[in-house]
Amino acid sequence: MVSLLLAIIYISFVSLGLPDALLGAGWPTMFPELGVPVSFAGGISLVIALGTIVSSLFADRLIRRLGTGKLTAFSVAMTALALFGFSFSKEYWHLILWAIPYGLGAGGVDASLNNYVAVHYSSRVMSWLHCMWGLGASIGPYVMGYALGAGMHWSSGYFYIGIFQVAITAVLLLSLPMWAKGKETDQGENPEHSGAVGLRQVVKIKGAKEVLIAFFCYCAVEQTAMLWGSTYLVSHHGMAEETAAIFGSLFLIGLTLGRAVSGFLTVKINDRNMIRLGQAIMVLGLVLMLLPLGKGTAMAGLLLNGLGCAPIYPCIIHSTPEHFGPENSQAIIGVQMASAYTGILLMPPLFGLLANHIGAYLLPFYMAAITALMICLCERLNRIKK
Repeated sequence: MVSLLLAIIYISFVSLGLPDALLGAGWPTMFPELGVPVSFAGGISLVIALGTIVSSLFADRLIRRLGTGKLTAFSVAMTALALFGFSFSKEYWHLILWAIPYGLGAGGVDASLNNYVAVHYSSRVMSWLHCMWGLGASIGPYVMGYALGAGMHWSSGYFYIGIFQVAITAVLLLSLPMWAKGKETDQGENPEHSGAVGLRQVVKIKGAKEVLIAFFCYCAVEQTAMLWGSTYLVSHHGMAEETAAIFGSLFLIGLTLGRAVSGFLTVKINDRNMIRLGQAIMVLGLVLMLLPLGKGTAMAGLLLNGLGCAPIYPCIIHSTPEHFGPENSQAIIGVQMASAYTGILLMPPLFGLLANHIGAYLLPFYMAAITALMICLCERLNRIKK
């Protein structure tokens, strides 16, 4: 029963990742049709991030009231509704409207399942959980690329992913009794039954500020690469739009493969050193992107950046109960999600403005600056907790 529940959790994270890279893959085709500047993708990303921040901040209270299973099922259903809304949208403001339930649903899934796995499973399971997200996020651009390559409208990509989300919602609803039985195997304090920890209490905990800002930086880099990678290849390296929609997913391919491998490495390497390893690979990828050696090197750099990002997110999340205690983990992870999506809210749109007014060639410089700040904050957290 517990193994089946874990499989359902994995499938839920595939569904979380599926729509995340659709906007970046389809945007080179979408913005001319919608009659808006290239930078307006940042507006949609901003609204999605706002919705995710709100749901992440309330996740602790909602989980204590509804339980992880019900909240996850409801959240996936909300994202399915939003994706169908995207597929029928004809105007830019329609996309903005449907971005609201998309963000609210994504935040609910992210915060609830991350804490559930961090408290009840090993670092290996956490890495593979986020490998499932990467798998979904890697498939999304291929679905969009297939739709565009077959002469279909970009809305078809959103429609196909929406159908899959409906199927996942049905599976989650059928699995609700398993979540109650799964709790019987939990060891230690069940965070769904302990007292809520407020935002003010969270930021006062030693080391919390460092991990929150580091998470901000990580997701800023990840989402900027996902949203603008295809546009970077089209604008700076002259790649065809339908080809860039596929090769823009190299970042996600690296992310997915890296998390699959990380699951094995965490048996021998602790969370702290896995994060350091990932950061070193990210730096190597950024160096390749900065070298003026053509599109092949740029694509290799995107792949290595994804590979380097792979262990960082799951290892930061998995180390949260150890750093701050299981009784605080749901609240801190919820605020971490909010901080992460604040980075998503602010930083990809900011790069959109830079790309619009200066040029998309700035992408590796922009990512390098944020990565440097993330490395500094992670090392400061290590010193505090040591």
